[in-house]
Amino acid sequence: MYRTVHSILNRIKRTNFSADSLLHLVERVGNALPHPASLFALFSLLVIIISAIARALDLSAVHPATGETIHVFSLLSVAGLHRILTEMIHNFTAFAPLGTVLVSMLGIGIAEGSGLIGAALRLLVLRAPKHLLTFVLVFTGVLSNTASEVGYVLLVPLGAVIFMAAGRHPIAGLAAAFAGVSGGYSANLFLGTLDPLLAGLSEEAAHIIDPSYFVNPAANYYFMVVSTFLVTLLGTWVTEKFVVPRLGDYHGHTSDTELRPLKREEKRGLVFAGIASLIFLAVIAAGIVPQNGFLRNLQSGGILDSPFLKGIVAFIFLGAATAGISYGIGAGTIKSDKDVMRGMGKSIETLSIYIVLTFFAAQFVAYFRWTHLGLIFAIRGADLIQSSGLGAIPLMLVFILLSAFINLFMGSASAKWAIMAPVFIPMFMLLGYSPELVQVTYRIGDSVTNIISPMMSYFALIVAFVERYNPKAGIGTVIAVMLPYTVVFFIGWSILLVLWLLLGLPVGPGAALYL
Repeated sequence: MYRTVHSILNRIKRTNFSADSLLHLVERVGNALPHPASLFALFSLLVIIISAIARALDLSAVHPATGETIHVFSLLSVAGLHRILTEMIHNFTAFAPLGTVLVSMLGIGIAEGSGLIGAALRLLVLRAPKHLLTFVLVFTGVLSNTASEVGYVLLVPLGAVIFMAAGRHPIAGLAAAFAGVSGGYSANLFLGTLDPLLAGLSEEAAHIIDPSYFVNPAANYYFMVVSTFLVTLLGTWVTEKFVVPRLGDYHGHTSDTELRPLKREEKRGLVFAGIASLIFLAVIAAGIVPQNGFLRNLQSGGILDSPFLKGIVAFIFLGAATAGISYGIGAGTIKSDKDVMRGMGKSIETLSIYIVLTFFAAQFVAYFRWTHLGLIFAIRGADLIQSSGLGAIPLMLVFILLSAFINLFMGSASAKWAIMAPVFIPMFMLLGYSPELVQVTYRIGDSVTNIISPMMSYFALIVAFVERYNPKAGIGTVIAVMLPYTVVFFIGWSILLVLWLLLGLPVGPGAALYL
């Protein structure tokens, strides 16, 4: 498979219109657009206008799960105006990524301000073989999507810092981490909170054909494990063969990551931070390992629906703060509470542009949801592919394309699956394919375009991260950097799915391909 993907991309590179020319075109066109915040404001205005036109044309769709006819709600109306005005503040403050990022960055700010992150990264770069940095970064990114907030707010910016400390282009490190976290969203060695959610939706859809059918949360586990290594290898290859050569050398500010040997005080600080982190992890383990652990769900005793996973952002804050303060005490960089607060304040300062972006992005996402345009587009697209008359395997590949395309407009994996599952799971069950297989096919499409979709909740944050190293960067820059990952992941994952079908392997425990 690896050689097949390599051969296909080499052929593309040998064409007259080279891949690099295409990426430069994408970047130029994308960066010619207004500032991302302005763009989201324009999108919001466009949704208002389109909603009025669609309402006048009586655009509608029948929800496949409820049978309800979904009509467009026009925001260019008195009721729409009232909603825009009265819910503007709520849209902003309730926008999920905003609180996640701010709270996480408060803890990370303590760790960064104390010098912990810089010392730990220097230690990592000084001791780790440089040729393994990319692989480890992508692999860690894939694993981090068990609790996706960790990857977006911590690993992605650290990827840039690690690469810069190693003398490489920071945006390449950022791209490698982002590819693992978001592009590899459906690959992992561990189950996450999304698995039981999707499984529940798949089970409800399967009941249309078989009321007794059960889909367990580990339904895609085998495929996810293999996909973890596939995505890591492909992500590493794209980074080294496409992204790094295209970005070239970095000529920006690098003094913050000077690779000097660790001082005695810094080593002592790392020891203090290590001990504090071990104690912190021991407390967490005491809360989740025992069957009656205090961090498990009080009713079910489970971990997937536990306060630990639901409150992972709080643990990021507490863990980073604990380690950062301990390091500062050991290294002598924190002498009073003022130093702690100064680090927290500085971390928020770096997010000023992200907060502006979030305000307009939150309005756009809310408007798109209120008008039902995203819901109707998704249902119409699902109906179109269902009526195509293609065979099972070609239909699944087209299904991946459809899922990937819809993902450009609807960021929530569970929201899309709630719409698509009642259509595609019964259809494929009638063809003899299991709901577990249909679910894993959907997850492939849902993952590969995350990294190029402005609708993805954390996309604005990624743009802000890139702007730290390239002030002229914009949406086009991010899409141009990440597009090769999307293409390669789509090709590689599709080949893996076809091989999986041909070999007849189960996609998870008790999850055969065929009924």
